[in-house]
Amino acid sequence: MASVVSINISVKRGTFKESIEEGDLRIDHGIVGDAHADNWHRQISLLAQESVEKMKQLGAEGLRPGIFAENITTEGLELYTLPVGTKLRIGQALTEVTQIGKECHQHCQIYHQVGMCVMPTEGIFVKVLEEGTIRPGDPITIVEG
Repeated sequence: MASVVSINISVKRGTFKESIEEGDLRIDHGIVGDAHADNWHRQISLLAQESVEKMKQLGAEGLRPGIFAENITTEGLELYTLPVGTKLRIGQALTEVTQIGKECHQHCQIYHQVGMCVMPTEGIFVKVLEEGTIRPGDPITIVEG
């Protein structure tokens, strides 16, 4: 079963995200308290722990939840294979996939360590459809229809 590993926010753009014990997801906003939250299509970013493990195998050091600027670190779901429009129930909240990957304008520290980064190709973005509080360990399910 897919689940939430970590919820991560930053109070300022351009900084690493720090883990929090729970996150409040709001419609037309994202995660309360996150600097990237706004009424746009990239309200919340997700990255799978399995993608982080790929980077570890390539020699990236110092990896922890939030270091790729992801809001939610997950496990048990190959996120980047989900089509745009897929609905995900994350704990109490309902979200919809709006974008797969993103352009990397400035290469991060991890890219400079190993010559690549997984967030631009394996990270996804969602918007909030139904509000709710999420916590590490909460299940993530694909909602049909």
